[in-house]
Amino acid sequence: MYETYNLVDDDNDHLASAALRFRLLRQEGYHIPSDVFKKFKDEEGNFKQSLVGDLPGMLALYEATHLMVHGEDILDEALAFTTAHLQSMASDSDNPLKKQVIRALERPIRKSLIRVEARHYISIYQEYDSHNKSLLKLAKLDFNLLQSLHRKELSEITKWWKGLDFATKLPFARDRIVEGYFWVLGVYFEPQYFLARRILLKVMAMTSIIDDIYDAQDIHDAHGTFEELKLFAEVIERWDASSIDQLPDYMKLCYQALLDVFEEIEEEMTKQEKLYRVHYAKQAMKKQVQACFVEAKWLKQEYMPTIEEYMTNALVSCGYSLLTTTSFVGMGDIATKKAFGWVFSDPKMIRASNVICRLMNDIVNHESEQKRGYVVSGVQCYMKQYGVTEQEACEEFNKEIMNAWKDMNEECLKPAQVPMALLTRVVNSARVIDLLYKNQDEYTHLGKLMKDLIAWMLIDPVPM
Repeated sequence: MYETYNLVDDDNDHLASAALRFRLLRQEGYHIPSDVFKKFKDEEGNFKQSLVGDLPGMLALYEATHLMVHGEDILDEALAFTTAHLQSMASDSDNPLKKQVIRALERPIRKSLIRVEARHYISIYQEYDSHNKSLLKLAKLDFNLLQSLHRKELSEITKWWKGLDFATKLPFARDRIVEGYFWVLGVYFEPQYFLARRILLKVMAMTSIIDDIYDAQDIHDAHGTFEELKLFAEVIERWDASSIDQLPDYMKLCYQALLDVFEEIEEEMTKQEKLYRVHYAKQAMKKQVQACFVEAKWLKQEYMPTIEEYMTNALVSCGYSLLTTTSFVGMGDIATKKAFGWVFSDPKMIRASNVICRLMNDIVNHESEQKRGYVVSGVQCYMKQYGVTEQEACEEFNKEIMNAWKDMNEECLKPAQVPMALLTRVVNSARVIDLLYKNQDEYTHLGKLMKDLIAWMLIDPVPM
């Protein structure tokens, strides 16, 4: 495709073709210059008003803008231009692309989970009179076959989860194995990553329990006292099975399950002669728990950190460095020792993903956290430090989130430090957050969106 691009006569290009080609090549890591869109501007430097009547072109340009990197003012302008006009077009009942426009405005392709969008587009595509029946049937068969595989995987891992019986033994913790599996499917849905999914989901499930143990300090008098949380962090740091007797009973349950999960991963990685991967995953877990303990310490001391101090710790406690590291463990030969070293070097790509995760979480959870009493929140830290309102703090956070997406787009361009297959896991993780935390915390407070997504992806096949 890139070689073909170099042969194209740009002067005779239509907007839709130019924008689609730009997006597809940027997605694959090619640094296609954004000045290809200059010819669609008028003499005054504005996008030509004649473009407004070209709906496919406007839609394609809108999608292309979400691959922008820093310093691409023309794409910032294009995003504002297309968004404004597409919003007005979306209200036109006679518009044949109305559903596609509404969907794009809600969830541009760059921020979309591939499987979710595939299901959406199947329903849109079949309404077109010009649709290819064979292609449509193939798409439906492909979706349903993969859904059947995913259901089987979920069934197996649900047995493991029910065997732990955390719902009864740790009633303060979130029981979210199905929702967690949906999350993991967002990271990788492809059949060949079945082992990677199992490893990531089990570690993610344990991380969620640990997070709830630390959060329980201010909710349940009987769970998570400061002294217990300090002890738990120390035991995790030692990673020694003999230390389990020092823990209270509810923590013993969690710690033993965590050790068992990592022992299972060790056995699998020993077979593959890749035991070093487990070391990285353990180190990431230790850093995660230490960050949770720092937040517990702030809570006990009623200490309000600066936003910089808060973010330094919160970019770890959000869990995405741990989940990124773990997502590589079961991915096969492509995840080399160099790739794990890259994650631990805190590269811009990982930091950007963490920023998206942390700030989107803070924005939607700020209000509920403040109702619980004293909780260190990024929004609260920013408001106090800069003397701004909650709305102003959230607006600034949204700017940082947009900049983080630009950082990720930039880091995906060739020559990248690690293979695109690994970078895609990081992008996909950010996509999951953008989907589940855009309007509320769908993982914690199960709403209609999460329930519909699970039904679509794991329960209801596409009607043939």
